[in-house]
Amino acid sequence: MNTPIQTSVRRVRKHLLAKFSRSFASALTLIAVALVCFGLSPTAYGVRPTPSPSSTPSPTATPVPTPLGEDRGSNNSAAESVDALNINTTGLSNTAHGWHALSTNTAGNDNTANGFKTLFNNTTGSYNTADGVEALENNTEGIHNTAIGWQALLSNTTGNANTANGAIALTGNTTGTFNTAMGGGALSSNTTGSANTAMGGFALTSNLTGDANTAIGINALYGNTIGVQNTATGAGALFQNTTGNYNTADGVEALDNNTEGIHNTATGWQSLLRNTTGNANTANGATALSGNTAGVFNTAMGGGALSSNTTGNSNTATGGFALTSNVTGDANTATGLNALYNNTIGVQNTADGGAALSENTTGNYNTAVGVQALEYNTTGSGNIALGFTAGSGVTTANNVISIGIAGQDVSNSCYIGRIFGATSSGGTAVFVNADGRLGTATSSKRFKEDIKAMNNASEILFALKPVTFRYKKEIDPQGVPQFGLIAEEVAEVNPQLVVRDKEGKVNTVRYEQINAMLLNEFLKEHKRVEEQQVTISDLKKDLGVLTAQLKEQAAEIRKVSAQLEMRRPLTRVARSYP
Repeated sequence: MNTPIQTSVRRVRKHLLAKFSRSFASALTLIAVALVCFGLSPTAYGVRPTPSPSSTPSPTATPVPTPLGEDRGSNNSAAESVDALNINTTGLSNTAHGWHALSTNTAGNDNTANGFKTLFNNTTGSYNTADGVEALENNTEGIHNTAIGWQALLSNTTGNANTANGAIALTGNTTGTFNTAMGGGALSSNTTGSANTAMGGFALTSNLTGDANTAIGINALYGNTIGVQNTATGAGALFQNTTGNYNTADGVEALDNNTEGIHNTATGWQSLLRNTTGNANTANGATALSGNTAGVFNTAMGGGALSSNTTGNSNTATGGFALTSNVTGDANTATGLNALYNNTIGVQNTADGGAALSENTTGNYNTAVGVQALEYNTTGSGNIALGFTAGSGVTTANNVISIGIAGQDVSNSCYIGRIFGATSSGGTAVFVNADGRLGTATSSKRFKEDIKAMNNASEILFALKPVTFRYKKEIDPQGVPQFGLIAEEVAEVNPQLVVRDKEGKVNTVRYEQINAMLLNEFLKEHKRVEEQQVTISDLKKDLGVLTAQLKEQAAEIRKVSAQLEMRRPLTRVARSYP
């Protein structure tokens, strides 16, 4: 009570009460004066200044005579002598308590106004409840509205089915419908937006025409103006959003800086915190995708997952701190704790397993499946590792395949564990063609056609020149002596005996074919040897017969010689003397 009249009343009271004990006559005088002063008080209340937080001009109150008693008929009830409820109303079942409450109501029904200027301008609106100074003050025809708190739904005129609970909640709403605001300043700027729900101080406080938004928590969707169908749960969630649509934020400061991004989902403290215009991102976990600004189609599931990503797109991180250092890398997939942890700009990498590809920074197109697979790869690209710690020996090399083994940092190589030294009895050799296809050489007749004897086709082997050699150091650092052929020389003899790469360059010799040709030559030689053995046997037989014959002939000759010797006449020798 700050008016001059009220001040005078208080002074008169004090002065007269001080003299009350002097005399009974003085007491009567005091009572008379006090009654006069109190008789003036309605006028004093009528002209006292009203709170002026609203920019909406209020009509000047015109004092009208009011009947005595609260019962106004037709189930209407109004406080006495405070210009509450228009005496000429035809409305039913209205209740007005407070200066100028429902003072202009004409035909509105079932309204409840409790407080100074509550439902002040209501004419035909019905089923409204206003409790608080200037609550629903400007409502005229709106129905089914509930306003509790100072200036709650202050500017509402024809909006329907709104609920405002808190000082200046939905204070700017004019024609918006089906809005719910619970908390001081909640949806305070809303004008025509509909079907919004705000629970928490200043939740959706800047919303103007945005529809179907839900904000739960202090400052949730604070800056939203025309964005639609956003859901924010948590203090500061979607705080900066203005025109972004179809976003969901659940957690303190989730999607806090989003302005125009759409179709984003953030669950967890500061998830997608810095996102501004990025679209269709999903973050689940504290600080997940917290650094993302304009990246799109990213998915982060786990605390710190993709937390440094800014403009990288189409990344998927599942696991704590997976892809946490990624900045602009695209189309990476990391599954497991610390998977692709240090990746910054590498693209199209896949890591499945804890710490898989965790040291990778700029390497691209790598695939690591298994805990710590390709863990130490940093800049290598196109590598594949399968198994626990598989590919751990690869750091900067490219196009290395490591299966169940650490492998080595040698580009364009393949390592498969658990094979060397292992015996597979009854098996067959494995071959690989220029396309990298593995298989075995099939020898069944059902796979072949145009079958014919090799005959002399294998004689080209005699033109080959076997050599000894050592592989270059980048292939065999130990320089172990080797034995074999030079593929280019073999190709000159017979092009069908070499294997070529995709570019048609000579690569290696088809040694298995040479083995078959060697077998043919061996069999041919073996046949010749057998034939020679038969000839030799026959010659031996003939020689035996000849020897026997010679022996017989020799015996006959000796016999004849003896007979001749016996028949020879004796020679007489005459001795002559001189």
